Amino acid sequence: MAMASGLLRLVFLLSLIALSLARGEKDMVLDVDSTPDTPSCSNPYLMAKVKNWVNGHEGETIEGAGAKFGALLPSKEEKAVQLPVVISNPLNGCSASSSKLSGAIALSTRGDCDFSVKAEVAQSGGAKALVVINNEEDLAKMACPDNSTSLNISIFVVMVPKSDGEALKKSIEDGKKVELLLYSPKRPVVDYSVVFLWLMAVGTIIVASFWSKITAPEKSDENYNELAEKESNAGTAKDDSEDEVMNLSVAGAVCFVITASTFLLLLYFFMSTWFIWVLIVLFCIGGIEGMHNCVLSLILRKWRSGGQKTITLPLLDEVSILSLVVLAFCAAFAVFWVVTRRASYSWIGQDVLGICLMITVLQIARLPNIKVATVLLCCAFVYDIFWVFLSPLIFKDSVMVTVAKGDSSGEALPMLLRIPRFFDPWGGVNMIGFGDVLFPGLLIVFTYRFDKENKKSAFNGYFPWLLIGYGIGLGLTYLGLYLMNGNGQPALLYLVPCTLGVTVILGLIRHELKQLWDYGAEVSPSSVEPSVDASRSV
Repeated sequence: MAMASGLLRLVFLLSLIALSLARGEKDMVLDVDSTPDTPSCSNPYLMAKVKNWVNGHEGETIEGAGAKFGALLPSKEEKAVQLPVVISNPLNGCSASSSKLSGAIALSTRGDCDFSVKAEVAQSGGAKALVVINNEEDLAKMACPDNSTSLNISIFVVMVPKSDGEALKKSIEDGKKVELLLYSPKRPVVDYSVVFLWLMAVGTIIVASFWSKITAPEKSDENYNELAEKESNAGTAKDDSEDEVMNLSVAGAVCFVITASTFLLLLYFFMSTWFIWVLIVLFCIGGIEGMHNCVLSLILRKWRSGGQKTITLPLLDEVSILSLVVLAFCAAFAVFWVVTRRASYSWIGQDVLGICLMITVLQIARLPNIKVATVLLCCAFVYDIFWVFLSPLIFKDSVMVTVAKGDSSGEALPMLLRIPRFFDPWGGVNMIGFGDVLFPGLLIVFTYRFDKENKKSAFNGYFPWLLIGYGIGLGLTYLGLYLMNGNGQPALLYLVPCTLGVTVILGLIRHELKQLWDYGAEVSPSSVEPSVDASRSV
């Protein structure tokens, strides 16, 4: 398993590097600009739903964007009015239209004059609303001109993507009757998918912390004794899983931030489909290995004799038949996810692979003490804030948010836990980066080991309080996400104070901070619970 372990460590590094960001996708409020509000130009930049009918047949709802001026769109569909659409003539809508716009929705293209001019022209022609066809697929903010104090626009103004607008225009030119209904439903204050995402993140850390206990065999089992005897005869002094532990150091923590920043910049400048495909492959390798380890460990806990039947294969030597069967299942699961990764249900496969990967990583990577944890988490704290909030001052865009969105083809980084917004009329997904689970998770798993080795109770220990702190920090992250209108949040901004900060405060109160700071004494074999090491079966 040396090669698999090396691959897993590589994916572990990439998992931490890739993203440490909580965000929502397809948010209903566009980025806020610095244009000052005036009485006639104070609308929030809301997304708009554009329902459409062609000759009475309803088409797929188009998502557009409202303007900063004009009437506010109704929030409920039943309060909106279905109206016919007329193409402006001239098409740019910059001068009086020769087409009759009275009582209809005017359709014009972007360009040649201000958005407000198009709206004023459409309104003067009697139009009830104006729909502007953008010159690209992304939606732009329809801001006000500098002299916006004189605007008097009372109609609805909405922009639609180029392809959708051109399709509407072509239907009208072909003599078909096109009707539109414009509204902007409100997003729920709390989407319950966030609760599920919270449970997944917290649950992953809990399971990783208790994994040795979950997979520990019963010593009274005869098959276990037989297996233990064989291992003893092989001269095994320690459990193989202990040999594969990767202890983090202060120097490694500092090097990580440098490496992570370099990798993030490479993604930012060279984001492409092939680059993301490399990450997908690496994610699948790590996910397969993690899932194989988790599934096999759970099977062997109940059926310990299952790993004793082996066959000899080239390069791999003696291999457990059960391990090969589980490996084939895990590989097939990963391939199925890759093939269906754009389907509406693909988040399930991605989350299963990701959770298994993170559980395994938290078994392999360990913090020896709070000194290393402080350096690692503080560096990650600065790293997260810089690349989300400060990088726009240098690169004009938030590097972390840009990378999280993926490339223009729709491919996105797989190193994320994500879940659809089931109860949101705007759909989309909520997501959190692996780094936001792994960074605090390393510290929380350390405190579990510390409590166990020092025989601390739940009240006097650190693990329960850090777990509560992590849950609160994750809740604050999504509160910040809501208050910032869905713009990506550096989750470690909230998680580091709620975990590392809690550890330091409790350590000071209990006069144990020095012990935590310099902790790292070798754990005696007798204090380590026996567990079935799935990796040994390969």
